[in-house]
Amino acid sequence: METSLSINYLIQEPKVKKDKNPLILLLHGYGSNEEDLFSFARELPDHYYIVSAQAPYPVPPYGYAWYAIHFDADANKFSDDQQAIESRDLIVQFIDELQAKYPIDAQDINLVGFSQGAILSYAIALSYPEKINKVVALSGYFNANIIKAGFEDSDFSQLQVFASHGTVDQVIPVDWARRTSPILDVLKIKHTYKEYPVGHGVHPLNFTDFKTFLLQE
Repeated sequence: METSLSINYLIQEPKVKKDKNPLILLLHGYGSNEEDLFSFARELPDHYYIVSAQAPYPVPPYGYAWYAIHFDADANKFSDDQQAIESRDLIVQFIDELQAKYPIDAQDINLVGFSQGAILSYAIALSYPEKINKVVALSGYFNANIIKAGFEDSDFSQLQVFASHGTVDQVIPVDWARRTSPILDVLKIKHTYKEYPVGHGVHPLNFTDFKTFLLQE
């Protein structure tokens, strides 16, 4: 575990180092930790820096969250959007710190997020599209409340998105994910949306598909 930057993280350095190498930043979901998605690292292309970030808010017993989820008296759950915005900008700061510390290609920064991490990946890429090359959004959805005001007017011509969801997801309904594609169409963002016969998790075929997406030009 590296603790020298504003976010604690795990890192796998590229096997083949160039002057600058691309980055895959892994953002875990609520109640998980940086070790979860880092299990993907050995299967991902070996010319990337692969960094798995630990969210800032502890969730007992062993997990962390990017922002709180609250329940009201009727058991409806809602997100702490202010905390989400703070985490969005903390991750952007962290990306800048990584670029200062490692020889990372600023034109090839890629986000792979699961659940909360996917929701934040959308928010980061649409708030700061000049910083992000590709987004893999696994089992998340689009929350416009945590994206910078006026984002609709940004240039998204360089951005690409791969979104996926489980058809029997019991945590985030698949209907929420299905609303994303029409929004990305309106914004003219190049994207792929796929569904897999799983719950709130990553199907093996899903992993293969998003790895292929990352390697495409």
